[in-house]
Amino acid sequence: MDINKLPIPQTIKDQIPLVINRFKIDNPLRLAHFLSQCAHESSDFTVTSENLNYSAEGLMKIFPKYFATVSPQGYAKKPEMIANRVYASRMGNGNELSGDGFKYRGRGFIQMTGKNNYAQFDKFVDDDILGNPNLVALKYPLLSAGCWWDANNMNKFAEKETPTQIRKRVNGGTIGLDKTIELFYEYYEILK
Repeated sequence: MDINKLPIPQTIKDQIPLVINRFKIDNPLRLAHFLSQCAHESSDFTVTSENLNYSAEGLMKIFPKYFATVSPQGYAKKPEMIANRVYASRMGNGNELSGDGFKYRGRGFIQMTGKNNYAQFDKFVDDDILGNPNLVALKYPLLSAGCWWDANNMNKFAEKETPTQIRKRVNGGTIGLDKTIELFYEYYEILK
């Protein structure tokens, strides 16, 4: 596999060997699936932290169940409040007032979210990720994505599922499916 021919930033290429070795994303099929998901989720490896700056209308479109009992107007364009609401009392986070939702919001190339996921990743690095969650965005965006990939047994799925099925596992839906499929086939042709 010649990762140097991939049309991705060199800083990302430099991190790939560690991810390949640590999480066994070690063949062209697995790596093409992994990198195509990372590329799409991060706007071509440029975004490492979740943008939660939604309007009231956007909140009702993206997170309707979390605003069924409260007005989205009070949360609109307030990322910290939005994260604390939509990520409250799940994924190991405390309630809305705890601040865990914003503290453990999506970061990395596959938007690792929730205190439980940050705690899992904390075991893979020497840094204090729970105390300094922003390190996921600043220092470990690809490695954290590999950790998520491994924890969710994605190598197994990558061996037998289509890019559409992988997209649903990563994103919960098909947002960005066309771009992800395009990237998958481009990367796979280069890697195989």
